[in-house]
Amino acid sequence: MNGQETALRRRIRIWLVIFIVGLALSGLTAFPLVTEMRWVDEALRSDGSPVPEWLPGLMEWIGRVREGLEATDGKYPFVLYGTDWLAFAHLVIAIAFYGPYRDPVRNIWVVEFGMIACGAIVPLALICGHIRGIPVYWQLFDMSFGFFGVIPLLVVRRMIKRLEAYELAA
Repeated sequence: MNGQETALRRRIRIWLVIFIVGLALSGLTAFPLVTEMRWVDEALRSDGSPVPEWLPGLMEWIGRVREGLEATDGKYPFVLYGTDWLAFAHLVIAIAFYGPYRDPVRNIWVVEFGMIACGAIVPLALICGHIRGIPVYWQLFDMSFGFFGVIPLLVVRRMIKRLEAYELAA
């Protein structure tokens, strides 16, 4: 393995670690939703926060989400079990990216799977968001996870293709 190939493999791993950490953090934040929404609501409503004045619609939405989560947790906590599975799915998918970390060329399909999943966020947010009455600005926020998630995967896929060319030439 030459120096360029080693450096390329190192850059692939760095990008994958960033993606894995982001995916895992995204999953871990799905566990304490009630607490997180309380913190967000309280922080946005705190003295000196310009958010209530500048974005009253967002404040109304955050308050509604907090109220819904607290009511659900208080009366039907088992419903939140679904978000536990959402968190678990994020963690499992993050683990799958260890394959390309170990052997990028052989496991490029995991990166391509991730790219497809990022793209699938858009119709999911638009369809389910509409059905569930989610505000359009929040649907856009949700879709941004797909947009920002696909960027490192596109970079990694391009680097893996270069690495594959090095390996084929050897």
